Formats: sequence, C-alpha cells, structure tokens
Amino acid sequence: MGNYFSCSFMIATMKSAKAARVMLPGGQIRQFREPVKAAELMLESPNFFVVNSKSLTIGRRFSPLTADEDLEFGNFYLMFPMKRVNSVVTAADISVFLMAVNTAPKRISGGNTIRILPELVAEPAVSGDDQSENETGRLGINLEGVDGFPTAENKYRFSMCRSRKPLLDTITEEPVSSR
Repeated sequence: MGNYFSCSFMIATMKSAKAARVMLPGGQIRQFREPVKAAELMLESPNFFVVNSKSLTIGRRFSPLTADEDLEFGNFYLMFPMKRVNSVVTAADISVFLMAVNTAPKRISGGNTIRILPELVAEPAVSGDDQSENETGRLGINLEGVDGFPTAENKYRFSMCRSRKPLLDTITEEPVSSR
C-alpha cells in the first residue's frame, strides 16, 4: 500500500498542467492537451493496453481502460503489452512509473518527448565501488526478469532463435517375421 500512496502523491505535483500524459511503449512521454480516446493510443501501438497510474496497486491485477474511454487531464497513463493484461502488478511496474514521473516534470515543459528506458537504466560495468551500483542501473532499480525489459543475454538468445521446422520423412517399417 505504501507504493500506491507514493504514486498518487507524486501525481498530485504534476496536475498543475491541463494535459494527459502517456508513457508510450518505447519509453517516450507524450502530452495530450485535447481529449483523446484510449482507442487512438491502442491503434498507434497495437498489442498494448492503456492503464491509469492511479489504478496501479501491487498485488492486484491491471485495470485497463476500455477503448471508448477518454484520457483525463492531469492523469498519467502507461502502456503495457497485451500479454500482461490479466497479470498482477509488480514492484518493477511501479518503479518504471516512478522513474517516468520523476523525470517528466523536468523535461516535459518544452514539449519534447524523452526516452527513459532502456538506455538510461543500464550502464556499462565499471571496476571498483561503482560496480554494484551499475548492476542495478543508474537509478538503483533492477529490471532483470521483468517482461518487456530483456537482459543482454536474452536479447542474444532471441536473435539467434529461428523457427523450428519439422523434418517430414517417410517412416519405413521392417516386416515382422514369426518363428
């Protein structure tokens, strides 16, 4: 419950501007100053659904917006892959939201879109005391094993995978002889 409180507290600081903010699948944050339906966002990013950040509670299921719902001004919305529509919200999901909220007020005022993931999360390993910090990323959040944030090892395995084609040969049978 503490995470939900911190999320709703941070949103209150962003409500001064009359715009709906959406974190797109690529990590970009876009502002909408005109009424926008969730269906328009889902058409731009197929296989993703839109969630209001106020409805994110760890341990509960996602509550996606229906296609005909309008985005409310002053709220922050996130887009998640459709395969997670029936899954439970995790702490990693909340951490992605918190990173976006913390960086958004600083850079959104110019109207520019910013990328916050995955480039800002992981840094190259450095020897010394900084190595433990770099294992978890620049912001101290470990996103390893979270859907949508593959590690370098998984990226390599996915790139080397190819579809398996079955070998269709004729099966030959040997005649059975009785004694």
